[in-house]
Amino acid sequence: MENAIAGARRPAIDGRFVNLDGTTPDKKGLALAKWLFCNRVPDELRQGATAFLDVFRREKSWRPPFRPNEATALDPIQPHLTWIGHSTFLLRIGGHWILTDPVFGHPAGTIWRHVPPGLPTDRLPQIDLVTLSHDHYDHLDLSSLTGLKGEPQIVGTLQMSRCLSHVIELDWWQSIERPGLQMTLTPAHHWGMRGLFGRNRTLWGGFIFQGDGVTIYFAGDSALQAPVFQAIRARFPRIDIAILPIGAYAPDWFMQAQHMDPEEAVTAYEMLGARRFVAMHWGTFFLSSEPTREPPDRLRACWTKRGHREEDLWIMDVGETRSLSARS
Repeated sequence: MENAIAGARRPAIDGRFVNLDGTTPDKKGLALAKWLFCNRVPDELRQGATAFLDVFRREKSWRPPFRPNEATALDPIQPHLTWIGHSTFLLRIGGHWILTDPVFGHPAGTIWRHVPPGLPTDRLPQIDLVTLSHDHYDHLDLSSLTGLKGEPQIVGTLQMSRCLSHVIELDWWQSIERPGLQMTLTPAHHWGMRGLFGRNRTLWGGFIFQGDGVTIYFAGDSALQAPVFQAIRARFPRIDIAILPIGAYAPDWFMQAQHMDPEEAVTAYEMLGARRFVAMHWGTFFLSSEPTREPPDRLRACWTKRGHREEDLWIMDVGETRSLSARS
């Protein structure tokens, strides 16, 4: 097994992990009950009514555009990335096939998948590496892992072995190297939970991928906390691609401590000093109260207002592939 390098193992407090500032976004019982009965249950009922009415509508409710192109997605030569959906990307970088947070079906606790995967598992190449940013069901889906060809090496966070075997566990700032590729786990401001008794028992984070002269940052899930993104920029001052979450932010009183809204994601991009912004974590699943179409619309509006170049914002269609060439 490969050894993680460049970072000391980070201790948990009482067996549970915390964020850089020593906090977790845990909610008390009354807050959970308020969210459940005032938001989640009514939203699920609305989703069900919408799905029922769509059966009879000529013009269906809006869903993210679906534009798969298998030929470009499976090109083994040029470095590129393909949005499979939600936080799942297929990367070709450093001569390796990488999958981030693969979820190809319905994660536990969700009913609605608005758009199919941009590539089904049976059309994927043989994956070399799988990265897992944290243990939430919309990022770590065991059935999706078992459906992959071959035996890809799985790279996750500390204590990810609580969920699955044969995983390389990384602490924040630890790295592993493969020929032509280096991957580093970075901090995120989030939390973990797998089952009733698994709260914050595994670490959470993002990943930096470096290969083919390109540096890619994949944020996982994170709230906007300046010290997190400032620390990442200090260690990685030249980020070519920042893949940032823009959904699951409503209601903000409940979600803001763990997720970013589109405007906060633009602020994170600016803190990172990244060259390009790739949007993720929106539109695929029904996870929170904002309308499906709202995250990309708000992102475009904020992007324009802050004067960033239009070509540096990648709001991709599901299944779309973009080049990662250092010249592009």
